[in-house]
Amino acid sequence: MSRKINAGPNNIGASIRTFTPFYFLVEPVDTLSVRGSSVILNCSAYSEPSPKIEWKKDGTFLNLVSDDRRQLLPDGSLFISNVVHSKHNKPDEGYYQCVATVESLGTIVSRTAKLTVAGLPRFASQPEPSSAYAGNNAVLNCEVNADLVSFVRWEQNRQPLLLDDRVIKLPSGTLVISNVTEGDEGLYRCVVESGGPPKYSDEAELKVLPDPEITSNLMFLKQPSSLVRVIGQSAVLPCVASGLPTPTIRWMKNEEALDTESSERLVLLAGGSLDISDVTEDDAGTYFCIADNGNETIEAQAELTVQAQPEFLKQPANIYAHESMDIVFECEVTGKPTPTVKWVKNGDMVIPSDYFKIVKEHNLQVLGLVKSDEGFYQCIAENDVGNTQAGAQLIILEHAPATTGPLPSAPRDVVASLVSTRFIKLTWRTPASDPHGDNLTYSVFYTKEGIARERVENTSHPGDMQVTIQNLMPATVYIFRVMAQNKHGSGESSAPLRVETQPEVQLPGPAPNIRAYASSPTSIIVTWETPLSGNGEIQNYKLYYMEKGTDKEQDVDVASHSYTINGLKKYTEYSFRVVAYNKHGPGVSTQDVAVRTLSDACLVPSAAPQNLSVEVRNSKSIVIHWQPPPLATQNGQITGYKIRYRKASRKSDVTETLVTGTQLSQLIEGLDRGTEYNFRVAALTVNGTGPATDWLSAETFESDLDETRVPEVPSSLHVRPLVTSIVVSWTPPENQNIVVRGYAIGYGIGSPHAQTIKVDYKQRYYTIENLDPSSHYVITLKAFNNVGEGIPLYESAVTRPHTDTSEVDLFVINAPYTPVPDPTPMMPPVGVQASILSHDTIRITWADNSLPKHQKITDSRYYTVRWKTNIPANTKYKNANATTLNYLVTGLKPNTLYEFSVMVTKGRRSSTWSMTAHGTTFELVPTSPPKDVTVVSKEGKPRTIIVNWQPPSEANGKITGYIIYYSTDVNAEIHDWVIEPVVGNRLTHQIQELTLDTPYYFKIQARNSKGMGPMSEAVQFRTPKADSSDKMPNDQASGSAGKGSRLPDLGSDYKPPMSGSNSPHGSPTSPLDSNMLLVIIVSVGVITIVVVVIIAVFCTRRTTSHQKKKRAACKSVNGSHKYKGNSKDVKPPDLWIHHERLELKPIDKSPDPNPIMTDTPIPRNSQDITPVDNSMDSSIHQRRNSYRGHESEDSMSTLAGRRGMRPKMMMPFDSQPPQQSVRNTPSTDTMPASSSQTCCTDHQDPEGATSSSYLASSQEEDSGQSLPTAHVRPSHPLKSFAVPAIPPPGPPTYDPALPSTPLLSQQALNHHIHAVKTASIGTLGRSRPPMPVVVPSAPEVQETTRMLEDSESSSEPDELTKEMAHLEGLMKDLNAITTA
Repeated sequence: MSRKINAGPNNIGASIRTFTPFYFLVEPVDTLSVRGSSVILNCSAYSEPSPKIEWKKDGTFLNLVSDDRRQLLPDGSLFISNVVHSKHNKPDEGYYQCVATVESLGTIVSRTAKLTVAGLPRFASQPEPSSAYAGNNAVLNCEVNADLVSFVRWEQNRQPLLLDDRVIKLPSGTLVISNVTEGDEGLYRCVVESGGPPKYSDEAELKVLPDPEITSNLMFLKQPSSLVRVIGQSAVLPCVASGLPTPTIRWMKNEEALDTESSERLVLLAGGSLDISDVTEDDAGTYFCIADNGNETIEAQAELTVQAQPEFLKQPANIYAHESMDIVFECEVTGKPTPTVKWVKNGDMVIPSDYFKIVKEHNLQVLGLVKSDEGFYQCIAENDVGNTQAGAQLIILEHAPATTGPLPSAPRDVVASLVSTRFIKLTWRTPASDPHGDNLTYSVFYTKEGIARERVENTSHPGDMQVTIQNLMPATVYIFRVMAQNKHGSGESSAPLRVETQPEVQLPGPAPNIRAYASSPTSIIVTWETPLSGNGEIQNYKLYYMEKGTDKEQDVDVASHSYTINGLKKYTEYSFRVVAYNKHGPGVSTQDVAVRTLSDACLVPSAAPQNLSVEVRNSKSIVIHWQPPPLATQNGQITGYKIRYRKASRKSDVTETLVTGTQLSQLIEGLDRGTEYNFRVAALTVNGTGPATDWLSAETFESDLDETRVPEVPSSLHVRPLVTSIVVSWTPPENQNIVVRGYAIGYGIGSPHAQTIKVDYKQRYYTIENLDPSSHYVITLKAFNNVGEGIPLYESAVTRPHTDTSEVDLFVINAPYTPVPDPTPMMPPVGVQASILSHDTIRITWADNSLPKHQKITDSRYYTVRWKTNIPANTKYKNANATTLNYLVTGLKPNTLYEFSVMVTKGRRSSTWSMTAHGTTFELVPTSPPKDVTVVSKEGKPRTIIVNWQPPSEANGKITGYIIYYSTDVNAEIHDWVIEPVVGNRLTHQIQELTLDTPYYFKIQARNSKGMGPMSEAVQFRTPKADSSDKMPNDQASGSAGKGSRLPDLGSDYKPPMSGSNSPHGSPTSPLDSNMLLVIIVSVGVITIVVVVIIAVFCTRRTTSHQKKKRAACKSVNGSHKYKGNSKDVKPPDLWIHHERLELKPIDKSPDPNPIMTDTPIPRNSQDITPVDNSMDSSIHQRRNSYRGHESEDSMSTLAGRRGMRPKMMMPFDSQPPQQSVRNTPSTDTMPASSSQTCCTDHQDPEGATSSSYLASSQEEDSGQSLPTAHVRPSHPLKSFAVPAIPPPGPPTYDPALPSTPLLSQQALNHHIHAVKTASIGTLGRSRPPMPVVVPSAPEVQETTRMLEDSESSSEPDELTKEMAHLEGLMKDLNAITTA
């Protein structure tokens, strides 16, 4: 910084020297240049006489006399012609400094200026073909080296593209076109012109699509990214969105809306990007870009960090001084980041010593001035943004010549009256020439023995004859002399006095590692260690503590190394210090440590941060990374982290730094070169600090490596092919002065660009796995750093054939074989275990047998964890490094099997991969709805529709069922929609009895073990109009009765057909005489009663509470949900007998061409659907209380049940001949409302095979009312139950249908019980038409499988249980039926 030097004081004397103006008029600035161009670095200095100008580059003086490209201009500027810059030769790039010198006066240096030469153009990203709707936005990327962005321009159809308010180029080089028109169509490319031939990117075509007049999803084409800017610069936060309708962009900063219309500094660019001009420190913060098109809103955020160049708050001032005096140059600076300060004297760096000290952070103190200290001193402040300097002149004055008059003689009897370890008190008597000495002042000059630099201490008042010299060193010899002054000048000096300070008394030093942490809201625990220095035993400690904001310090004596202070205030900050005592007295106090007591609400974290790792950046800085403690141990919100580090070579001081917020990494700077450091991290909450991690060590580099260019080519590459893998090994580049961050291995069959793997810079070999045998692979290896990737090294190899089991080392094509360096491999980790923590997190733990038994890591080894899943098959491994024996793998997919393995690396040695561990993440509720929902009408059945769908793309587990919702009102509340549960993973379902010519809306929801997923969008379907085939109330009337066809309601005069005479179309034949029917029913009743009495002989009467509960569970519970089948009528209870153990066999022997596609209308009454399975999801139980059973394999549903079917009574019958049929006359008798439960004995059917049929109808006001029948092919004899329909006289014709809602399902029992057929008696308490009943026998267990395969009806004796209840009730029921 230019600054004139002020004139000095005028009270020193007329002959004193004055300060000489000497400063820079112009200083060099940072400059960007290109190859082949010319550069001028300006510099001009003012002085009388004119100064000599020289230049330094990277701290070394340039020899400009013999340099033909660099020359010094007359004003002192440096001219560089034809800048040279190549990949391996960069002689002109670097840091330049102007040095001005005036002989006999001194030297000053300018600020440091960086000359950057733009490298060869290299595209990080290129434009890609894209399309945009007219009126929307388009973005074409073009990212190049940061120093070349200013040289980027765009072309459209190979013509220069003119930029305007609608078409802009972002600072990154990206092209943004807003309000796209047809004229924007064409081929685009970006061009970099940096002095040499232009470099062109790939061409990309932009297509403009017409407005489709439909909405499209809102998405970001360009999002803002975090930005760092210097005060006074401009900042552009890009934000471009696309969607239909066209979105609008608005910005917010720290939750406050930004007014871009009225602000002069905030401008909204084309597409919505925010341009902030003349950035100030107040502009720093978090910016939110919000895109809104009326239908949806999306947002993105970015952080703007504002930095400031160093500035001087106080500059050094010129100083006059005499020899032996102490002076201080003051210098105060500000900047962001905080600047560092160094001092320069006459162009040379000031090295701190005993006599040159940095005090009060930035001030320079010079002790005991000598003549050679004279000159120009400069304070140079520097941070990441820039640097600046300010200087001052020091003039050493000669002592003024004495005026005429007597001078005092030497003071007498100079003695050290008090000698201590760090101070000496001198006394003397007045000079002999002036015995009174009232007006004399004295100066005490002293120096260490053997040191030429002398310091001075003056007495405070005239007449004082003693002085105390402070800040001396113990056990050190000092030389003292005293001189008196009167008004005429200084007199004679006393004889030198040699005094040695006392050795320091061995008082205890400060207790190291003092720590304090809150253990409760009212107590704090303080711990410390024994002092490192101290003479004799420590007798005790005194712990001092004080509440912050008060001045009352309390203390307590402690005999141990810890103490708990109780009775403190809640959530209050206290400071603590410890003093150790020995026999000599109190020692040195520790520094204060402050800690706040806990609040009642929260605790400190109970676990340390996870996955601590370190990365050495250069010779003076290390980056550490970590992850938060496990969520369950955080005990509140993490407010920051405390980082502690120290040198590992000795018990050095521990340095602490705090990281606020959620930051998970920190750059530690200012470290020593080639030094090993230990690091640990602890998490903070508002209540205090949690436990810290174990110490982790890392060593800084011996020298700074270059990262201004990419690494050179690796010095060697070797490959060793195996059958399905290739072992690749290499050695690093020969030039070890360039930073290598890692290596990129590319490989593929015939081309190395198929796959790329990146490994750590410490690795020296890698095994490429999962290769094809007998295949020719090309392999490339490149070293990379933060600048980019270096030159590749190529090699090729052929994997061995499957049959080759030999140990041939290598087969290389077109390359000589070089033996692979084989460092002794490390032992791989063992005991790898995967512990599942959640749907996306697995913890991997392992042991390392190369560690001591306590498994404590004390060296620089690290572990690499890799994992992958085999779905899809080509999934690549993911890797992470860990420095502990566990690692938390996050971001996994739910319900997915992963394999994990671990390897250990130490220096250049690595192990092979460990044995794999496997783990499957937990399931999660589906996060996407079922896909591709379609609804079609069933051919020939206009009242029946078929719903098809595909599983959710994100099922997140095994799909256990679906819920189909449908309604005629798409806007109805969801609980008013009709529900169709579908159990299992079926993807189609059939719904019957819909209203003709009516629009229906359908939604589907998937379910897994964790719950229900989201619903699909509503799909509309209109049922067809009535046609000639739809003449009857039920369009299944023409179906096969044996296949469960729904019988038509033919009115009150209808007589049911005989069993053997009904036609395939269900038309009635001539009825039996009613008297004959009565006789048959009475006969059946009598036979049934006899059989029941026989049954009673073999059964017990004991009923356990378990069976009572099962009976209660079989009763239907009407829920409030609008399920199909809910009835509002009051109905008597079902008379079911062991219905949880019953099964109905198929009724025909003819092969079923499509047993799953069975057309099965079901009863819609809540009593017809028996709740027997409570395994459904609890949420479904709450919302759909009337449905609980699992679906059978064949199922069907109708909407007619919503009109209220009457209940049926299900009961077992003995087997009857299949051709027998009984006609029953109508009866108005009311059946007793009681339930019967009985145990059944084995019953042998002499016929060997029986069938059963069922027919029922009720006389209702609604003529459309009819009672459905069902035919179910069970998947297991104990898991399903259904009622058969009337068998046809001949082979029935089957109407294929899709599976749908179940009629009934049963839970499988834990013990084997034979299935028993049942028949259903029609509506109770109502007038009924005659009902033919054919009763089957029970099948034997051994024939169950055959029965399921060929639907043969055979019977064997059942093994009966010993349970029977309410036999009398059953007999009453039978009497009521038979006498009707």
